[in-house]
Amino acid sequence: MTNYWPNSAYSNLAISSNDQLLVTDDFLRTYMERPELKLVPESCPIERALHRRLTENPRTDIADDEISAMADEDIQENYRVWLRYRKRLLAASSLENFYMSLFKGEGVDVPPLFIAQLAQIFIRHILGSDVHPLEARMGELFFRTQKISVIEDGIVMGADDEVVARNAQASDTGNIMDLLKGKSMTMRSADLDVLHEDNADSYWTRNEDFDLAVQLNFGHEPINLFCRVLEKWIKHFLGVSVRITPMQQITDPKWSWHVGLDAAATEILNKLYNKELVEADELQKVICLFRLDFIDEAAVAQAQAGKPVYMAIAMNDHQQLKLKPQNLLFNLPLAKTS
Repeated sequence: MTNYWPNSAYSNLAISSNDQLLVTDDFLRTYMERPELKLVPESCPIERALHRRLTENPRTDIADDEISAMADEDIQENYRVWLRYRKRLLAASSLENFYMSLFKGEGVDVPPLFIAQLAQIFIRHILGSDVHPLEARMGELFFRTQKISVIEDGIVMGADDEVVARNAQASDTGNIMDLLKGKSMTMRSADLDVLHEDNADSYWTRNEDFDLAVQLNFGHEPINLFCRVLEKWIKHFLGVSVRITPMQQITDPKWSWHVGLDAAATEILNKLYNKELVEADELQKVICLFRLDFIDEAAVAQAQAGKPVYMAIAMNDHQQLKLKPQNLLFNLPLAKTS
């Protein structure tokens, strides 16, 4: 049993009898220590007093004129964003309910950083403590942008985009392969090590460093485990059991539904579905294709019963994989519920 990602604030939440996450005062307090709201030496007395009140009672009402009285206009805006976010958090019956509500109606009005933090918390909850380290690493795709490189022999490597950028600045190189010492897939002392089945347990000592690269090719275990995470994500939020299988190509003449798991994949799948011309360099952006089959046929819209859903992940023009896990929650052909 492993406690990973301890800084995610997951441990500050309560869990309901139906396995939903519930907001607590301790969870709200964690936001007061985030860089956006944390006190600094330059903080004015009014900001300090407001920060203290919200730390003591995270649900206390704050009037806008109190915020306007703070000296720093940027801090004022940070507090307004936070209080609007808090209002929606507290109005929801669970953290899952709040997350789902973000993508409905008038659109997302909270910082992307907060959404990524929630995705990390959900993945931590869904995977639990008894999890394979490679599965936890693939769970990172839900909340951290990956930098993709295709190296010798068509090997597709994914590494944390932020870590690659940071290491590139230090070593004057932006290529993942240059950051892998000796240009090999073996575990070595290097800026970026590759996580695989033989060294998987090393993940636990570095689980918040996000500095382990991973191979994303079809037929390799990380992609298989990514499918398991996707299945658990759908089951937790929608209560629907599915089976997801990696694919190398779509040859189905009766292809009737697809979901891109990121913006680049959505664009490519739409073009393929509509039989539009897709240039070779655009097709090369596809990292992997997937087939989703519903185990629970009663959950599927009648017109889609017995038919698969095709999915894909792809890198964008900056060689980044930016997963949009909410796509799986809103774009599946589910039967309407009353």
